[in-house]
Amino acid sequence: MAGVPLSAATRERLERLFHGEDARVAAELLVNECGGNLPFAANVDPVGCERTRFAALKLSKGRLDLLRQAIELAKVDWRDLLMAAGFGHDVNAHKGWVPERRAGNGEKNPPRIDAAEPGSGS
Repeated sequence: MAGVPLSAATRERLERLFHGEDARVAAELLVNECGGNLPFAANVDPVGCERTRFAALKLSKGRLDLLRQAIELAKVDWRDLLMAAGFGHDVNAHKGWVPERRAGNGEKNPPRIDAAEPGSGS
């Protein structure tokens, strides 16, 4: 199955966070692993993928390793990804998120993206 292409808004946010080869890899990850393959997302279009893709990009902080972690979280339960990114309580919250442009490679010791334990109240 072919992946869902990136929307213009997703591409714009991706290009603010990733550059060069990292941008190409990030786009490929989002197209192939963070779209129609997610649970209950079989018939989504590029705009329909924005909420989860923006969440993954937000949590990535411009780092491919963190983007991969965020996508893996979405594959388990995309609702946990939305909550971790702060997009879980408002279906339009993601639309207001526009990252600042990144110039560097980020931190040497990345934080992990962990979903709250079920029943923990977080």
